[in-house]
Amino acid sequence: MFRTLDAARIVETLERLDRRIAERFPDSGLSRLCTELTSVARQTASRIIDIARPAIWLRALSATILLCGLGLLAYVTSSIIEIKRGDENLVGVLQGLEAFINILVLTGAAVLFVVTLESRWKRRRAIEDLHELRSIIHVIDMHQLTKDPSSAATVSTTTASSPARTLSPFELTRYLDYCSEMLSLAAKVAALYAQSTKDPVVIDTATGLAQITSNLSNKIWQKINIVQTGAQQPSAAAPGHAAVSARAI
Repeated sequence: MFRTLDAARIVETLERLDRRIAERFPDSGLSRLCTELTSVARQTASRIIDIARPAIWLRALSATILLCGLGLLAYVTSSIIEIKRGDENLVGVLQGLEAFINILVLTGAAVLFVVTLESRWKRRRAIEDLHELRSIIHVIDMHQLTKDPSSAATVSTTTASSPARTLSPFELTRYLDYCSEMLSLAAKVAALYAQSTKDPVVIDTATGLAQITSNLSNKIWQKINIVQTGAQQPSAAAPGHAAVSARAI
């Protein structure tokens, strides 16, 4: 139960997060983005099943090629035996051996191509899906990019191109926290692909996405710490301010 990721539980968690964001920030871009991520997670649950399912037609094609190759090899072998029995010259025997080797090499190459075709086809599908997920991860980062908690202390006046900052410290904290949760869940969706295959390319790609989300999440939590530190400073300064006012009175 706790040794594998459950796609249904990930989708359920994303659906709950989607509702939380919609209730806190209705009709926001972040809410629509979480809805899109939830949709991708639902599709992933069915995609990994399709990728893990064996391609019967490819395996049947491989078996057919192998049987045809074995049949040709048997025919060439019987021809070589007949040549030996008929006291044919050495050239005929060598030609038969050459044909035998050529058929053996071509059959092996054809079977190997078809067998690896299935794994390459599944790899391509998984990589395409992971690239889609990578784009969503960067879109999440774009949403938190302008949420600068230090702007009040570092920017004295705004310009015409300055982003609108209408969130309170509490709302800003919740917004950034939602972004961090979305990044974490996106990494879990990527991990579903790594869990369903042994392909090293797919595993490395999913691991790279997990590293990207971890780095972006650390950046977000630095912003959250700045917001929380700024919110604690006024309360810490309040007793001293009250004492000064009392002495002045």
